[in-house]
Amino acid sequence: MAPSYDIERLLLAQPSTTTVAGLDEVGRGAWAGPVTVCAVITDLSGPPPGLTDSKQVSPPRRVALAEALEPWAAGIGFGEATHTEIDAVGMTEALRRAARRALDALPVRPDALILDGSHDYIGAPWPVRLEVRGDSASISVAAASVLAKVRRDAYMATIGCAEYGFAENAGYPSPVHQEALARLGPTEHHRMSWSYLDDLPRWRHLKRHRDPLVGEGQASLFG
Repeated sequence: MAPSYDIERLLLAQPSTTTVAGLDEVGRGAWAGPVTVCAVITDLSGPPPGLTDSKQVSPPRRVALAEALEPWAAGIGFGEATHTEIDAVGMTEALRRAARRALDALPVRPDALILDGSHDYIGAPWPVRLEVRGDSASISVAAASVLAKVRRDAYMATIGCAEYGFAENAGYPSPVHQEALARLGPTEHHRMSWSYLDDLPRWRHLKRHRDPLVGEGQASLFG
């Protein structure tokens, strides 16, 4: 399904709504690095050819799309929450902080938001339209998904740790990443409150425990 402006136009038809931003995140399921949110405002003009959900686009094509999207978009804002913030407050609050930083970085304040997914982690004062697979339905969300992915991948490729394969896996649990963790333990870039450490006998003593009232837990993914 090619993304369109149907959702944007529906929101813009409402009284007092003149600007809509689409948002998407990347890094939620990674074991290392930040979570990144991008917010995009468009003027409803035709997007660069081939724009769709970033997961459906090859890495070289994503980079080319991002280069075309930057001058095309009417406004782009990025926000991040670090791995230490994720450890301290949990993923939901980290996403909220990253999203609000992205919105603050926009050149204008949007009147309404389109957020990919089924959970509103942003909240008031913005009206938020949740859209499952929004990166396949909305042009502004698709643009945000590509820009967020390219930005975070580029950052993860710069932090070294070649044994963990961050340049290729961006901190997600690839076989190379899992093997390096079991052998070498976590780096300074890893999320130390996450339960993958429970499955690493040599390193589980390093796990940081968060007050359950501050944030939510994370299911074990280590296999």
